Amino acid sequence: MNLTAAFLDYASLDMDDLDFSSLESCFSQLQLYPSTTPEQVVERLSHVEVAISNKIMIDAEAIKQLPQLKLILISATGTNNVDLQAAKAQGIVVCNCQGYGTASVAQHTLTLMLALATSLIRYDRAVTQGRWQQSTQFCFLDYPILELSGKTLGIMGYGELGQEVARLAQAFGMQILIANLPNRPKHENGLELNELLPQVDFLSLHCPLTEDTRNLINADAFKLMKNSAFLINCARGGIVHEADLVHALKQGEIAGAATDVLSVEPPKDGNVLLDANLPNLIITPHSAWGSIQSRQRMVEQLAENAQGFISGQILRQVNA
Repeated sequence: MNLTAAFLDYASLDMDDLDFSSLESCFSQLQLYPSTTPEQVVERLSHVEVAISNKIMIDAEAIKQLPQLKLILISATGTNNVDLQAAKAQGIVVCNCQGYGTASVAQHTLTLMLALATSLIRYDRAVTQGRWQQSTQFCFLDYPILELSGKTLGIMGYGELGQEVARLAQAFGMQILIANLPNRPKHENGLELNELLPQVDFLSLHCPLTEDTRNLINADAFKLMKNSAFLINCARGGIVHEADLVHALKQGEIAGAATDVLSVEPPKDGNVLLDANLPNLIITPHSAWGSIQSRQRMVEQLAENAQGFISGQILRQVNA
């Protein structure tokens, strides 16, 4: 099968450090576009059989104008940028990437937990501001330092990623509790959220954003948590009610939070969390997944998905 393809937004994945040869070998021609505007989607896909997209929307209207399209490869796990039903109705196979970022995101999650537990960023700033230099003692211990050992970690979303976070946390001597998600199968050892929240020292989110999880961590949830507890969000911004989080941090309802995600990304029009300027809040720019190994695994999975389609052994289809 001789297929041509276009990658609509490869710059969302590649920092000029990836090897695309395995993907290029799948096609007679692969056009790489750093980014694509909504107005350019149909034009750029009009002469190819395979579309590759990370975040560029391929909606029902675009699909209707692309009768030659056979395959859509999503360079992400989330599928909300492709109208799956419209693709299926037109006989287009849609495949995503899965599990490529587990090690990277789990590592970032533990990094954020450790940074909060050790007041790492506050100590770094104290040194750069000259406060250690002015100390009367050999050390400077103005901010609390906690050990993870013996603390309880609550995990919301116990799939591959949540389980890897649990494994790493157990190496630090942490106890693990698992939250049951609304309208999802219950874990055999899972707790309802209102049971779990009062018990945890750290709450780490690893579930998808759905209508059931949107704003699930809100003012009511923060009131149930210990005022010494920390929130970690490496899932999706919309799971946490951001204004309620600002209030909880300002009022001391929880001790701190770290998030790799916001409700709108990039936050070009601002965000209440960015505007809060809180010392007990760490924000990273949706970078948890972005190790070079993770991004290269995604390229390899795209190639596997393309080869699977060509050979008739379809992999990771999300619109069957």
